[in-house]
Amino acid sequence: MCGIVGFLTNRDFDWLRDDLPEAISRLTHRGPDDSGLFFDPKAGIGLGHRRLSVIDLSAAGRQPMASDDSSVQIVYNGEVYNFKEIRVILEGYGHHFKSDSDTEVILKAYLQWGIDCLKRFVGMFALALWDSRKQCLFLARDRLGIKPLYYHFSRGTLLFASELKAIMAFKSFERDIDPKSIPLFFHYQYVPAPRTIFRNTYKLLPGHHLIYNGNDLSSYRYWSLPDMPEEAGQSSPSEEERLEELDDLLTRAVSDRLVSDVPLGALLSGGIDSSIVVALMQKVSTTPTRTFSIGFREKGYNEAPWAAKVARHLGTDHTEFYVTPKEAMNVISRLPEIYDEPFADSSAIPTFLVSHLTRSRVTVALSGDGGDEQFAGYVRYWSTEAMANGFQRLPGSIKKALTLLLAGIPSPWVERCYLPWRQFLPQRFRVANFPDKWQKLISLMHETEISDLYRMTICLWSENELLDLIGTWLPESQYEETFRETEGWPLLSRLMRVDQKTYLPDAMLTKVDRASMAVSLEIRVPLLDHRVVEYTSKLPDSMKYRNGTGKYLLRKLLSRYVPKELFERPKMGFGVPIDRWFRAELKNLLLDYLSPDRLRKEGLFDHALVEKKIKEHLSGRANHQYRLWSLLMWEMWRERWLERP
Repeated sequence: MCGIVGFLTNRDFDWLRDDLPEAISRLTHRGPDDSGLFFDPKAGIGLGHRRLSVIDLSAAGRQPMASDDSSVQIVYNGEVYNFKEIRVILEGYGHHFKSDSDTEVILKAYLQWGIDCLKRFVGMFALALWDSRKQCLFLARDRLGIKPLYYHFSRGTLLFASELKAIMAFKSFERDIDPKSIPLFFHYQYVPAPRTIFRNTYKLLPGHHLIYNGNDLSSYRYWSLPDMPEEAGQSSPSEEERLEELDDLLTRAVSDRLVSDVPLGALLSGGIDSSIVVALMQKVSTTPTRTFSIGFREKGYNEAPWAAKVARHLGTDHTEFYVTPKEAMNVISRLPEIYDEPFADSSAIPTFLVSHLTRSRVTVALSGDGGDEQFAGYVRYWSTEAMANGFQRLPGSIKKALTLLLAGIPSPWVERCYLPWRQFLPQRFRVANFPDKWQKLISLMHETEISDLYRMTICLWSENELLDLIGTWLPESQYEETFRETEGWPLLSRLMRVDQKTYLPDAMLTKVDRASMAVSLEIRVPLLDHRVVEYTSKLPDSMKYRNGTGKYLLRKLLSRYVPKELFERPKMGFGVPIDRWFRAELKNLLLDYLSPDRLRKEGLFDHALVEKKIKEHLSGRANHQYRLWSLLMWEMWRERWLERP
């Protein structure tokens, strides 16, 4: 895995060239083994690379890498797992290779097929190619958004990087907050793509590529998730046939990800997703898989014993580490540096800790990320489906009585619970559509809470922006767009697709990428092999959710390798007891960063309301851990990135 950064400009080349070494140094954690720079003053292009050596550890794999005639230069972050097969095809066209790296295969695939080369790659990647023949810069991101790619475009200059901190190293970059991103952050706990926290700065969407020729900037989609899933019918494959297909696909995906010239292992939580990945690694490996897990002494947050049981059954070389509250809280001060955009998922703490443990023995690890969004693994899916189906099965008289009962409940209360019952309720409850209600269910703060929290200040918003935001506190994002695209789909498929295009890349994969790369650990995610995702997207919902439980087909597959008693248990999140820590070890930190004086000086939030929430939480009268954590992460991020260079 690596870090990339660069620019293409029609002005200020000298300034940008001087800043590029500092920009690439900010990505040293992503690539501690080597670095390289390329400049062409006449074209206005600069490329930088930090290398984590995984495939072909020799100097032949160094980047930026040039074509034989030096007309094309590449910097690349990721792994293309089928590079050996593509290399054979390219050799048939007459291409010759100087290295054993996948980077050279990508470069020559571009020379052979142009941007269509992207459709041939199986893997995770973010890449930049400078083509001097066409005088254009070509950026691309993998299909599911496993690897990050940010870009900033202003006044004829395009900056790009694996992380925002590298873009912020350019002195010409103005850290100008996009005010519409702030309510989105507090609503979702992250800033949804393509936005970032800064103006004129974006995330390249998964499955997209971008071309800049010095004048025109254009983005295109080269891959998209399949349409509505198939309906089960008489001609459909049997359950056993689907099970075999899934087994073959996942086994191939896992096997492809075992190619490495450095030590390799796996993260094992003891849950279904990581257990199936480790089971398949054991199936195709000739030596015991190295597995890693962390545990907490706090009740309700510890899956380590289950991970150990799965490891013993499968015969892995298992390492576990029990984290103390002090060790976990020491990570908090590092979070603003690791996540250089406001990010408020507290499970980043254990993700960093397990990555740190894993990196002590291996350089590459497989994980089970992506299973929940494909196989209806989240409890919120089950509860929604269960309520909808349960209401449908009620006798007419009971449905009528329930409708009359709900009619007497205040609207704000109903808004929080009526989600799947909308079509049966009185007209006054049908004003907002289904996406609005689901949004409320998954959100951290609702629009009314955000508007109550805000103090709209002229220092952040222009007059026109103030007018735009009045009454529309939550700008549209891919969330609403995906709901429109899936109109008429089955309920579960619709909800999973929304998560696959929003929560998965913007929250889950961002969390894992930053936490792991902060310690120079490469994480590979076989469940997000695009061939697997294309297959699971076509499965009927009955293969994912049945009898009140998700991951139906995945559970059946895992039972081939692991006894059911080791994984058939209530789902446990990968989190930490922030609510308790706020009342004890983190109390002073909370009171410091969210003090009335600090918030009053910033002028963004209603300090009296925040103080009220803190007092309610500390007294135990309410649990505001997620709201307070988001505010804390915002203030810590602002201190690190807005108050310091």
